[in-house]
Amino acid sequence: MNKWLNVALTMAAGLGLAVNRADAFYMPGVKSQSFKLNEEVPLKVNAMTSIHTQIPKGYYKLPFCTPQDGPKMASENLGEFLTGNKIQNSPYQIKMRQEMYCHIVCQTELTALEARNLRMHIKYGYHNNWIIDNLPSAAIGVNEASGEQQTHYAGGFPIGFVDISSEDKKDCYIFNHVNIMLDIHDPGDKSGYRVVGFKVEPVSIKHSFVGEFDWDGKSAEGLNKGLQTCPGGDVHLDRSQVQSNQIVREGEKIVYTYDVSWKNSAIPWSSRWDVYLSENHLVPPQVHWYSITNSILVVLFLSLLIVSILVRNLRRDIASYNAMSALTDEEKEEELDESGWKLVHADVFRPPQNHPMLYCVSIGSGVQIGVALIFVIILSSIGFLNPARRGSLMTGVLVVYMLCGSLAGYVSSRLFKAFRGRAWQLCTIYTATLFPGACFVVFLLFNIFLAFFKSSGSVPFLDVVIVAAMWCCISIPLVFIGAYLGYKAETISFPTITSTIARSIPEPTLLLKPSISMCLAGVVPFAAAYVEIFFIMTSLWMDQFYYVFGFTLIVYLILLTTVAEVTVLLVYYQLCSENHRWWWFSFVTGASASVHIFLYSFIWFRTLEASRLWITYLLYFGYMLLISSGLFLVTGTVGALTSFWFIRKIFSTIKVD
Repeated sequence: MNKWLNVALTMAAGLGLAVNRADAFYMPGVKSQSFKLNEEVPLKVNAMTSIHTQIPKGYYKLPFCTPQDGPKMASENLGEFLTGNKIQNSPYQIKMRQEMYCHIVCQTELTALEARNLRMHIKYGYHNNWIIDNLPSAAIGVNEASGEQQTHYAGGFPIGFVDISSEDKKDCYIFNHVNIMLDIHDPGDKSGYRVVGFKVEPVSIKHSFVGEFDWDGKSAEGLNKGLQTCPGGDVHLDRSQVQSNQIVREGEKIVYTYDVSWKNSAIPWSSRWDVYLSENHLVPPQVHWYSITNSILVVLFLSLLIVSILVRNLRRDIASYNAMSALTDEEKEEELDESGWKLVHADVFRPPQNHPMLYCVSIGSGVQIGVALIFVIILSSIGFLNPARRGSLMTGVLVVYMLCGSLAGYVSSRLFKAFRGRAWQLCTIYTATLFPGACFVVFLLFNIFLAFFKSSGSVPFLDVVIVAAMWCCISIPLVFIGAYLGYKAETISFPTITSTIARSIPEPTLLLKPSISMCLAGVVPFAAAYVEIFFIMTSLWMDQFYYVFGFTLIVYLILLTTVAEVTVLLVYYQLCSENHRWWWFSFVTGASASVHIFLYSFIWFRTLEASRLWITYLLYFGYMLLISSGLFLVTGTVGALTSFWFIRKIFSTIKVD
């Protein structure tokens, strides 16, 4: 008991640190690395990304400098492959506290194909993503509007830029020189120095050698002195010293160079991610608190509305219905003309008229996804799934989702048994394969398209097999185990007896039509979570770090609470209008919040300034449809189960003859 209490207290403390910004962002499971003086500090390159195409590309797909022994893959986990990361070594030689000035990496001469390929990637806005000591490179650039220097800590730095000064011609220029700026911290324990900051200032410069001297590619020692475009001496090259930029054109000889500078920092290693996660405080926490406050106000308003309508009306209805039991038969006949939710007591627990098995499968899948989301958000908020461990979030989502398969089987089987369903094996198979199978098929389809575009986002065949094996060997057996336990459990009892013949449903008024209620019900939950949805989509599609999982957990719970309250209120009015077909109505009413989220994705899509590649539209709207479908099942399940609890509660309080 004490063990689980300690775990709960630890999770609560982590959630509090995530909601209220702490001075240090500790990464559990990530060990610090120290470097001795003059020890090599490896610089690794990751896949190039562009928010305009959403198609990651391998770094060495472009004519960049390669290591002498050729590119080699760094160790990667399953989550990194699934998210398109492709980390490799680089030819850049960096040694601890050793300053470097205009050091040549290599010289390449562009062919027609290489020039065209490089220009295309520059026009599509591709960025380099470099890594030193597991720390991504921040980009130092100039704000075009203000002309001031600014630093971006997410999304890497651009590989080049397009000159749009001429209306007839758009020349592309490559950033062939980089100023690598490293901040280091000395912990004082003689273990060495720790890297706590990594910035890159890209520069485009058309290098020229002194006299007839040229580089033969065999030896780079001392060649920085042979470049007349470098300042010489112990002076770093910056943009102010550039006479002409390096254009991308067939036959151009591009010389790649770099500077390395070091600066002592008082920032401890445990706090080095703070500036990355807060993006230099460009998005203050007050914005997230505004979102939370807005959501809480919506929930309070709905709660007061439900208390004022439901509680007052239900007390009156229950008292009047129970009073009818003392009346004579003649008096009861006079009261039969009255309408109300008690009149459908013999039909309210009748199984869904359409697709009862699909209903049970949807509820089970919604429980599995909803519970898995809660656990993943909690693990992220306390730091176990974090940006310092690339791919950990994706791996965590897969593992937790599959482990929750037993819940899906248990819930769907118990509900299907209550509906007196006979084909329980088929129901269990659908629960185990319908939604994850659809996701897997879409994933395979997109993977084929990405392979056609030679993208690093294309997952290797072995990893596809691993995902399939996890699904078949872990998730599906757990669903069957849960279903077995669900069928062995006692059948869900109902407080009223269902009649043989279904009661006819009167024509509802315009406002009480189920189709209108189901369409408008999602507006309020969507409004409660709108602000946080914007930040989540921005981090998801624009290569931004997202770290406020404490806020996410609160907003997620508020979203589900709002869905439950709205659904119960609308179901009550449907029962009052003598509509006893509430099973699918409650599910779709709760799920309509996800429909509004998907519709909002069409509006948000303009933020990306997407390219005209059809694959960009397919990836964005395809994955947004999958995400919205998962939320559709979650919110629909919350609405349906809450309505089920509510209806059982109110019908168990009345006396039925």
